[in-house]
Amino acid sequence: MRLFIQLFLLYILALSTAAQAQTTAATLLPSKEEHSKMVAEFQAELNAEYKDASRSPLAVAVRNEFAGLPFFPVNYAACVQARFVRDSTQTPFVMQTSNGRKPLYRKYGELHFSFNGLPQHLTVYQSLSLQRTTGYEDYLFVPFTDQTNGHTSYGGGRYLDLRTSQIKNGQLILDFNRAYNPFCAYSSAYSCPVPPAENRLTVAIEAGVKSDH
Repeated sequence: MRLFIQLFLLYILALSTAAQAQTTAATLLPSKEEHSKMVAEFQAELNAEYKDASRSPLAVAVRNEFAGLPFFPVNYAACVQARFVRDSTQTPFVMQTSNGRKPLYRKYGELHFSFNGLPQHLTVYQSLSLQRTTGYEDYLFVPFTDQTNGHTSYGGGRYLDLRTSQIKNGQLILDFNRAYNPFCAYSSAYSCPVPPAENRLTVAIEAGVKSDH
């Protein structure tokens, strides 16, 4: 009887722990109102960067006329909760760039999520040079393409920036409303990482920065 009670208590504890983990995961997504505010702040910050001569990829003539980037309408459905799988076994590799530059990256992990009811996954990378740069030690990089590229978004793909601190209990909020264009979309003078084949999504992500054309 004592053994039965002990096993029953362990079973109850396991159920409680699982329920707590599920509750934690379920509360990661912001409300629709909170999300709209967060996206508006992101768009304002990005527009400010492109207007700033010290940070903007825009030519002087274009920057002087700059009134803001074209964005898809805020898409709450494009803010998804992803399961993060750490992968520290991969060796550093040279990521392909638009001009032949050879920056070293390493695979940091994978994000598994659902979009429009379809399972998707993206690889998360970490730049070895940024890892040694003050303020960017925890910077993570997700270059990707989707079915909007070359149509309503830039043909060369788009980027998402993440931080390791955003990963909580093996979960992470992946908000495609924060997807932005590489600087190569505005000037060939820049060297931009090309999204690897493993990050080519099979769905259309109508969120984030649109194409200028």
